[in-house]
Amino acid sequence: MSSIQAGSAGAGTVPGRAVADLKLEVVVIPVSDVDRAKEFYLGIGWRLDADFPISDDVRIVQITPPGSSCSIQFGQGVSSAAPGSAESNYLVVSDIEAARSELVAKGVDVSEVFHEGGAPPLARFHPEGRVAGPAPDRTTYGSFATFSDPDGNGWLLQEITTRLPGRIDPAETSFASVSDLAQAVKVPPEETMSSTRSTGRFNNKAGSTKAISTERSPRRVLRATA
Repeated sequence: MSSIQAGSAGAGTVPGRAVADLKLEVVVIPVSDVDRAKEFYLGIGWRLDADFPISDDVRIVQITPPGSSCSIQFGQGVSSAAPGSAESNYLVVSDIEAARSELVAKGVDVSEVFHEGGAPPLARFHPEGRVAGPAPDRTTYGSFATFSDPDGNGWLLQEITTRLPGRIDPAETSFASVSDLAQAVKVPPEETMSSTRSTGRFNNKAGSTKAISTERSPRRVLRATA
């Protein structure tokens, strides 16, 4: 493939047919020493969700990276994979250099920030082809750094400042930037609010109106995404 193909929102769906949510919830990380792994991940600021010693031979620990909707699990009797065999697990950050500095300050051995030089391709997955420093002009998706846990499970930091088209789910209340979030929560002018209260309709800048539902809806979390 010689070009980058970016999917649009809703691509691959069948018109008129609902698609069930399939949200990645947990990634299993194979480790040899549960307590050592737990100490490492908690030491870099990840959140402990659960530690269930089910029996002498079975134990599940779940930990979540800051700001992540996906967690990791490890323990005893959890995975048959070789400890340390998980590679290139992506951790998306908005500032690669700040994220690296924070990890280094916590004692983690993190690679220098690098970008891909083109030969061979996809140098994020192997040392050959890596060029020192962030991507020119800090191109989104273009800057990386790596580190490993005590077993050797690999983590790949990637800086993303702007998402490609189709990478934000329109069904979720999320925003591509802090400025977009600020616009969404801005209070309308008083005359607009008065009109809404009296008519039950909202006047937008184009002059059209939209009905305002008075029914209660489930609470939704406003969040800005990288």
